Amino acid sequence: MERLDLSENGLTTLVEAFYARVRADAELGLIFDDAIDDWPEHLEKLAAFWSSIMLTSGRYKGRPVPAHMKHRDRITPALFGRWLNLWKRTTDDLMSADAAAALQAKAERIAESLQLAMFFRPGRAQDYVQAKPKAA
Repeated sequence: MERLDLSENGLTTLVEAFYARVRADAELGLIFDDAIDDWPEHLEKLAAFWSSIMLTSGRYKGRPVPAHMKHRDRITPALFGRWLNLWKRTTDDLMSADAAAALQAKAERIAESLQLAMFFRPGRAQDYVQAKPKAA
């Protein structure tokens, strides 16, 4: 199988494949399906996000923290770990080794930032648990 590269087409294919796996996941699928009304539109937005992050295209104009905060009552730090593990497996399956490593590193930093925004409260450090993917 030919590996995808870090291009608009490669990222779009990756996002579509990854979120098909997310939707099929026993824990993540329910949360995402409840949160997303229009999957084609959301996949387009996510492809723009990754294009902006990895290709510096500037296509993404959203605000990820407020979007995730709306679902704070259903999202746990452990789910970030589950998401990251699935992202790692998908990028390893579909992308070149260098592209997969770069995408995984970015995803870990993004997940850490989102967790800090969602769960960290000064004086309550015990509430924040950084969930990193386990080595495969």
